[in-house]
Amino acid sequence: MCIIFFKFDPRPVSKNAYRLILAANRDEFYSRPSKLADFWGNNNEILSGLDMEEGKEGGTWLGISTRGKLAALTNYLQPRLDREARGRGELVTHFLTADVDSLSYLKKVSVEGHLYNGFNLIAADLSTAKGDVICYYGNRGEPEPIVLTPGTYGLSNALLETPWRKLCFGKQLFLEAVERSQEMPRDALVAQLLDVLNNEEAQLPDPAIEDQGQEYVQPILSKYAAVCVRCPDYGTRTNTVILVDTDGHVTFTERSMLDKDPSRWEISTHEFTLQS
Repeated sequence: MCIIFFKFDPRPVSKNAYRLILAANRDEFYSRPSKLADFWGNNNEILSGLDMEEGKEGGTWLGISTRGKLAALTNYLQPRLDREARGRGELVTHFLTADVDSLSYLKKVSVEGHLYNGFNLIAADLSTAKGDVICYYGNRGEPEPIVLTPGTYGLSNALLETPWRKLCFGKQLFLEAVERSQEMPRDALVAQLLDVLNNEEAQLPDPAIEDQGQEYVQPILSKYAAVCVRCPDYGTRTNTVILVDTDGHVTFTERSMLDKDPSRWEISTHEFTLQS
């Protein structure tokens, strides 16, 4: 499970503002093998972590390219999974490596959505020259993808903007940080957003999560109902903050759990300028 908050404004009035501010958690079993975020692909143009689970190697949950392609995935909470379904992480990888715009890609994905367990997919084309376009598709929602209007959004393990209590709570914390973003140094903004992502306050009761997850979510409900999930062998193991300023300068900060140990973390930052 994961959670994503993002605000985008392709043409911010202030030179100090950001075109995109994104903060995301990856929740996963601590034992699932994966690589930390780094550049890969032709000419090292794609930046993401990578899933190394057998049979699903090379998939990812969040990535961005120097050409301005960005994609992010969350699973849709469902009581039972189809073990024969295709790995959802390939949806992000395929977009990052494809020469197709975000809306066209999501239209293609919508035709094949039944081949996967439940998912939500954000796909974006970030272009300093043409303006940024961000699209959304969830295979448990409407049949067609949508182009998002500039604004602030939250996405967890239901459809986009579904008002789970932890999503509403986290989105408010995110907004409070974003509203101060022009007044603080970039490093301070990143630190505040990481604080938002590591909030472990359970937002209970939440009948919406219980209704959707049914018996699957009951044993972990008290932990799962927080922005940051912390269980003995499962939980938030990666925090990611992406900032894109008016000039197309990208700051990608990842805070990752080390050696399956929730007390040990590593922070890395990658910076580059969009080529689009």
